[in-house]
Amino acid sequence: MGNNAMIDNLAESIGDAVSGVVDRTLGGTDTTQTLRSDCLESDDAYLVVFDAPGAEPDDVQVTCEDRTVTVRLERFRPLRESFEMQLPGRGLSLTGQTTLPDGPTVIPTAGAATLTDSGTLVVQIPKHENTTQSGNPTPATDG
Repeated sequence: MGNNAMIDNLAESIGDAVSGVVDRTLGGTDTTQTLRSDCLESDDAYLVVFDAPGAEPDDVQVTCEDRTVTVRLERFRPLRESFEMQLPGRGLSLTGQTTLPDGPTVIPTAGAATLTDSGTLVVQIPKHENTTQSGNPTPATDG
């Protein structure tokens, strides 16, 4: 790589970093973030576990359609007395999506979502060998 290419790469990296700080300062793009998840399987159900820190049950929307579990969280950022927000970096809108592995038919309408005290959202989708139902899990509850 020549000197000009290295300088161009450095300039681009600096530009990206400055742009990120400006977006955060103005409350821009960092308000939406992606939720990560684990997918576990037992003989009779799938369990999808999402990190959902700071979420309340009313903040959570869970759907399951075509073997894809989708989660949306709309969190609230509380005001801190005597402090002023300088760089908002934690997402207020969080989304996550996991596609269940191929296998037995699932029964999304019998699914359940539980929000635990430790800040995880646990979505359980039962399996059924002879069913082709589709729908949504029950709303999140405190766990």
